[in-house]
Amino acid sequence: MTIRDIRLFGDPVLTTRSDEITEFDEALRVLVDDMLETMDDAGGVGLAANQIGLTRRIFVFDTSHVEDGLRGHIINPVWEHIGEETQTGQEGCLSIPDISVDTERFETVKVSGQDVDGNPIAMVASGLMSRCIQHETDHLDGVLFLRRLSPERRKEAMAAIRTSDWFNS
Repeated sequence: MTIRDIRLFGDPVLTTRSDEITEFDEALRVLVDDMLETMDDAGGVGLAANQIGLTRRIFVFDTSHVEDGLRGHIINPVWEHIGEETQTGQEGCLSIPDISVDTERFETVKVSGQDVDGNPIAMVASGLMSRCIQHETDHLDGVLFLRRLSPERRKEAMAAIRTSDWFNS
């Protein structure tokens, strides 16, 4: 397993839509392992492939630190909200270090996709896992969570990014 470099805000790969995965092979297994190790090393809850420079539709997640949390991956994810209830909570991103902003997301979603062997998978998720699914799928669509913020919150987040050490180095 290898810890990969995480791409940071401003890298064009983060605003590029990822391509569906059609080959389920040993290289994909290695990618899943590398992504999980990279996410763990960075202290994240989720990591999308374009965050390590690959425009492939896969993300990994780990919500095991919360009760009944899960750890795994979803390939070619598609989600839909269940009901109209939303949640607002702190959301951050490994590609935008040290920025955490209240972000509104749907409370409950149903996601479907595939596992590393190409088998269909699906789940209904609420709370943190629901937020993770929406956030990471946004990444795969080339959308950063900053676009989900109100104009005022986005302006504040952008000001913090512009003055951050990682952005100016």
